[in-house]
Amino acid sequence: MNYKEIAKETIGNLYRAHNSIRKSGIDEKLIALAELRVSQINSCAYCCSYHAKELSDFGFEQDVINRLPGWKHTNVFNDRQKLVLGWAEAVTYNNDDWYEMREKLIQQFTEREIVELTTSITLMSTLNRLRITLAEEE
Repeated sequence: MNYKEIAKETIGNLYRAHNSIRKSGIDEKLIALAELRVSQINSCAYCCSYHAKELSDFGFEQDVINRLPGWKHTNVFNDRQKLVLGWAEAVTYNNDDWYEMREKLIQQFTEREIVELTTSITLMSTLNRLRITLAEEE
């Protein structure tokens, strides 16, 4: 189903929000990292491929991208990246530990960055679900 064309204005607004986040000033590499992790959690094959290539284009080595599912058990990600990945999982899984995670975020990021990052994570889940349920299989 061509959901992007069928609901052009509505879906277009979602993508405009996505573009706005990317222009918000927060490090795009962190946003892309969070978006790939969310896409992995939601099992969106298209989005996983898209964001993995995006990270590669940003200079992430393939070995680092391959380790993303096991990010807690490797030292290839720095502290800020790990904080973003933890936040992506807490928000996506709706874990109770997001209270603790938010306190850690406040120490490393501005309020604006936290809002943009959280919006990116929740929006990516929405885009994943639209793609999985309405797009033609590739």
